[in-house]
Amino acid sequence: MGFVLLLGEIDIAWGAKILGVRVWPSEDYTRITLESDKPLPITQQILTNPDRLVVDVQGLELNPTLKDLVAKVKPNDPYVSQIRVGQFQPGIVRLVFDLKEPIKPQLFTLDPIGEYNYRMVFDLYPSTPPDPLMELVKSSSRKETALAKSNEEVDLIAQFAAKKDLPKTPAAPPVAQAIPDIKEAPAPAKYKRLITIAIDPGHGGEDPGAIGTMGSKEKNVVLSIAKRLRDKIEGESYMRPFLTRDGDYFVPLNVRVQKARKVEADLFVSIHADAFIQPHAKGASVFALSQLGASSSMARWMANKENASDLIGGINIKTKDQQVANLLLDMSTTAQIKDSLQVGNSILKQIGGFAPLHKGKVEQASFAVLKAPDIPSILVETAFISNPQEEARLNDDGYQDRIAEAILKGIKEYFSKNPPVARRVNS
Repeated sequence: MGFVLLLGEIDIAWGAKILGVRVWPSEDYTRITLESDKPLPITQQILTNPDRLVVDVQGLELNPTLKDLVAKVKPNDPYVSQIRVGQFQPGIVRLVFDLKEPIKPQLFTLDPIGEYNYRMVFDLYPSTPPDPLMELVKSSSRKETALAKSNEEVDLIAQFAAKKDLPKTPAAPPVAQAIPDIKEAPAPAKYKRLITIAIDPGHGGEDPGAIGTMGSKEKNVVLSIAKRLRDKIEGESYMRPFLTRDGDYFVPLNVRVQKARKVEADLFVSIHADAFIQPHAKGASVFALSQLGASSSMARWMANKENASDLIGGINIKTKDQQVANLLLDMSTTAQIKDSLQVGNSILKQIGGFAPLHKGKVEQASFAVLKAPDIPSILVETAFISNPQEEARLNDDGYQDRIAEAILKGIKEYFSKNPPVARRVNS
């Protein structure tokens, strides 16, 4: 399918100037962002046979930056096959998004914030959104079956050991020795179902998070650590991991919480590598939710900074989901906070075994991402990316691996003392 690009190097006086174009594909949705020096008025229409979204942008002349948008669509984008751009009329640019399946678009503008100028955002959601729980159940079915089988074996051993009329013969000692061995093999038999750990790599997409002096972006470092943790949890016979994002795209704070609840997570671990106003600030930290205000001024500062990531990442404040999200965020329970502090302390102890800690205890503040009312939730600051020494460490494979291992050990220690209850809805 052809398209015409009419490139006007000089923007007309009343026209907006396009400063950047970005495409963020993911299974959840594809986001396209046009950044400009003025707000862009638009009209849109959905067309079918074939499926496409047509957007007319007023007050715009084509320039080479807009041409870049055509080349930024990747073949593996789940929803967009290509973007065609043309000068529809003088001062009106037409964008045609050729779609791979029907979508529900959300188009909205964002005012300047942080490093960004005005942004026009096109969020293309699938008409039938993927079900994270179904995907998780499918991917962990083999492990679920193996756990059920090991539980059966342990039950048989328990019944066998409980019998009082075992014959006292010389052959007894080898059997007696065998029983502890068999008991050790299915070690996590006390877990009657798989434990689901939601791993939440902070930031992503339009929101880079903190940026170190060497240019490292928090969103990339934490995704790498999160994937290491995912792989380690995958190696445990009685646990399954779930990532709130598995690539470079933005997930709003309330959606991260909703995703964890949809997969019925037993624990939510948000991973960060923040910056602080003082470059010498150092050490890892673990945070839990507080209903009573922050435990320190730094904890309050961190929470305010993290809670602002929606504004930088870019959320559509007109959606109805926001009202639901705000209601949900007021439902947090003291029981959830108590459990969060326990698991947080277990993880902090493990990290402190090899890395400096910023504080020796779990800190508390009102982090929006920790407000699932029914899931113990913690936020791990793996190190300060604003500290040059720690930035180098965060980019080191060995350090990333040790952090992931420490988080896993802390999780295992917590669940060995607090086995999860039966599923809330279904197993």
